[in-house]
Amino acid sequence: MSETPRSRDSGGDTSTGLPQHRSGHAFAHTPHRSDGRSPQTPRGARQPDLGGRPGTIPPVPGRPATPLLIAALCGLFFSLVTWQVLVSGPLLTPDHALSRTLVRTVPDSVTERLSDLGDIPVAVPVLILAMAYSARRGRALAAGAAGLAMALVPALVIPFKAWTARPGPLEPWAAGYFPSGHTATAAVAYLGAALLVRPYARRAWPTAAALVLTGATAVGLVLRGWHWPLDVLASLLLCTPLLLGVAWAVRRGRTDQPGRTGQPPRPYQPPK
Repeated sequence: MSETPRSRDSGGDTSTGLPQHRSGHAFAHTPHRSDGRSPQTPRGARQPDLGGRPGTIPPVPGRPATPLLIAALCGLFFSLVTWQVLVSGPLLTPDHALSRTLVRTVPDSVTERLSDLGDIPVAVPVLILAMAYSARRGRALAAGAAGLAMALVPALVIPFKAWTARPGPLEPWAAGYFPSGHTATAAVAYLGAALLVRPYARRAWPTAAALVLTGATAVGLVLRGWHWPLDVLASLLLCTPLLLGVAWAVRRGRTDQPGRTGQPPRPYQPPK
């Protein structure tokens, strides 16, 4: 029997006719990655980056400058509003017009109850309970940050009240209405408590409830005529950096716990 080209190419084995693997070819080796990760195949699961999430090489950093930018913008707008109050600037014209339109449009019995949500005996105990719960769960840093934020509320609000000496909508003979202390107390107490409890809640109901309570307080104060709309807005701008600090402490406490995503993963060990 004469030798054919097919039999020569297959090394004389014509039983299968399939190409044979050769040790010198690239597909005979297991693919490797220069970064030590396993190949992107079903048999090689991809290892997460330092952030705990699959990403690019090197891992894409987060956005630590975003809270600082928000805090800076809030400080800028608060300074603008304060300046307008001090010089009786043009920004007070629409503020007065809006107040005259809204005041006493809702019965006082309703707006007074809403305004009472910003009282210290009502709002602060909510924050204290959340602080105790958070500290018991091992997040003393976050609980301390929330307590510090609440302590800073009167330290910031009272000097501005004395400096601006703004009269109230229904009491032009009185002074000390800017910014709103009730709004600041409600914002830090309710939103701060939501930040402390949110990591343990399966849904976002703490944040939603805090926003409703804070908004109800602000609306009640304006509708009752106890504060101008700019008083309420200024308090929210003033308290936002404080709440950002609480949020940072909550995230820091989360990453400090073992087993969280903030910890670097164990070095990848290639399969033997």
